[in-house]
Amino acid sequence: MCPKDVASFAAGEWIQPDNSAREIASAITGEVIARAGNATLDVQAMLDYARNIGGPGLRAMTFHDRARMLKALAQHLEANKQDLYDLSFDTGATQKDHLIDVDGGIGTTFVFASKGRREMPDSTVYTDGAVEQLSRHGTFMGQHICTSLPGVAVHINAFNFPVWGMLEKLAPTLLAGVPAIVKPATATCYVTEAAVRLMLDSGLLPEGALQLVSGGIGDMLDRLTCQDVVSFTGSAATALKLRQTPAIVENSVRFVAEQDSLNASILGPDAAPGSAEFDLFLKEVQREMTTKAGQKCTAIRRIIVPDAQVDAVIEGLSTALAKITIGDPRADSTRMGALVSAAQKRDVLEQAAKIATEATRVFGDPDDFTVEGADKDKGAFVPPMLFHCADPDAAQHVHDTEAFGPVSTVMGYRDLAHAAALANRGQGSLVASLITADPVVAREVTLNIAAFHGRVYINNATSMKESTGHGSPLPHMVHGGPGRAGGGEELGGVRAVKHYMQRTAVQGSPEILSAITGTWIPGAPETSDAAHPFTRRFGALAIGETLNTAPRTVTSDDIAHFAQFTGDTFYAHMDDAAAERNPFFPGRVAHGYLLLSFAAGMFVQPEEGPVLANTGLDSLRFMKPVVPGDSIKVRLTVKAKTPRNADYGEVRWRVTLTNQDDEMVAEYELLTMVAF
Repeated sequence: MCPKDVASFAAGEWIQPDNSAREIASAITGEVIARAGNATLDVQAMLDYARNIGGPGLRAMTFHDRARMLKALAQHLEANKQDLYDLSFDTGATQKDHLIDVDGGIGTTFVFASKGRREMPDSTVYTDGAVEQLSRHGTFMGQHICTSLPGVAVHINAFNFPVWGMLEKLAPTLLAGVPAIVKPATATCYVTEAAVRLMLDSGLLPEGALQLVSGGIGDMLDRLTCQDVVSFTGSAATALKLRQTPAIVENSVRFVAEQDSLNASILGPDAAPGSAEFDLFLKEVQREMTTKAGQKCTAIRRIIVPDAQVDAVIEGLSTALAKITIGDPRADSTRMGALVSAAQKRDVLEQAAKIATEATRVFGDPDDFTVEGADKDKGAFVPPMLFHCADPDAAQHVHDTEAFGPVSTVMGYRDLAHAAALANRGQGSLVASLITADPVVAREVTLNIAAFHGRVYINNATSMKESTGHGSPLPHMVHGGPGRAGGGEELGGVRAVKHYMQRTAVQGSPEILSAITGTWIPGAPETSDAAHPFTRRFGALAIGETLNTAPRTVTSDDIAHFAQFTGDTFYAHMDDAAAERNPFFPGRVAHGYLLLSFAAGMFVQPEEGPVLANTGLDSLRFMKPVVPGDSIKVRLTVKAKTPRNADYGEVRWRVTLTNQDDEMVAEYELLTMVAF
């Protein structure tokens, strides 16, 4: 079979490999299946294309436009994912592994599309936090905003997840309005190239939004500016080298790294053999050792268990690992495929040999194991290897050597403080897990290890049926870790989008800030219309449009009736003497919810109209009590508008209630769905 030429997509053109191309072998057979690399790529043209064409095109779109684009891209990949499955087998991955990589990447894109529509405005400006009042009378205010960087994101990805590794970075980058240049690891770049072709051929992306380097990136990093971002996944050694690129240091280029991680899993002292938690622990460790043949940045490398349970854990894991069928990943019977390459196999065996100087191998002999359906000498196959370290306090390699394959080490702990200390010996990891049903244990361990870990995963019999697993980074939650793990963050919902935006503190008058953010701020100009705002459709409502109601007097009878009708007979509403003894009240007062009910009655338009539903209220505060005889009036202002679908959008109203002295007694934000 003739090797496939894996192309790069640069400055709008597909460019084939040249004589400098590197050969890529199948992880199953060792045969050359592809070649990639072109030393003549014009990297400056690629950067210019992204900055001058891709960036402006993306920034012209709102967050909602970009979110709809991401959803359509995910749907297109979903419809064509079988092509990606078929290619991925040669990376050594099984069909179950494909579900993590391909389906996981597509699912992540769907999540960012959803979050873009639900949690971000239909705008190009994202407001970060509340408005800050910087002056006594509110004429000078401050607001943090996030805007798209006018540069380019360079994504340097690892070999183990050629689809998910790209999409988990690409989705928030595009949602932020920043073009990306994707550089996958050469060993599996043929899968990434296929995914990029699918996205480009869909016609859904603006020109220049996505480019691909299959092979080396030359001196691209030397040409980056303060408006660019590098997001890297790989080894700590490579990350350190890239961080020290003079242009990255001198220009303060944002550098996000996710690198080596000696992740740990701790068995709680309550999880004895025979318990649901003990069995769960064995299942989690076995799965993390063998999924993707252990080639996961979140895989469990250190197994930390009570001293009394060491033998039982070794026995249980050995039994479970013995059931793992190693072989051709295309076979349905195969539970674990090959490492990605012969070079990776050599590296894993070298690192395992280092661990063996401090620990005893208790399962898995790399010189004596069976591979079904393939030649283990030609493919990059290794068996799961389990070690036992009898003295983890004196050991060093077991805490700083990552064999990036199906290799893990069991070690005992004396007490919870010792368990936490061992977990922290990794000097920063992406994830640590704890299997326990004891909340006291969970709290103590979490507080002692959280500073060293980007994620703490706790599971037990209550949550195990729905939990996602120790090794599953979710788009909703932060993925990253301190120290050895790189000190960076990815994912985490909208947090990931903000990595590709600049947070800026903007100061000015309420009118100026409202104009910049597209959100009405108290003190900004208000408008009114002869027609009631509830009779006006979504598109006709203007930011700052305000309704002021006539006043209504609150009586003792109103308070008594509300109390009896609702059952809320709290003494402050019913007993004048008792209320006077309360430091917050001058005497008997109206219910806060009575005031809200009256307010609704004062501003609601009762006839059928474009307002479809009240979906809730936010930020409710009661500032001053209302006593019988006081009057209240309501001011209702359009604060923000967010389209939700083709039929209706969400209108956020600022509602304030004032008394007869114009003192504010309550405020909140009302959410309504209004027809287009």
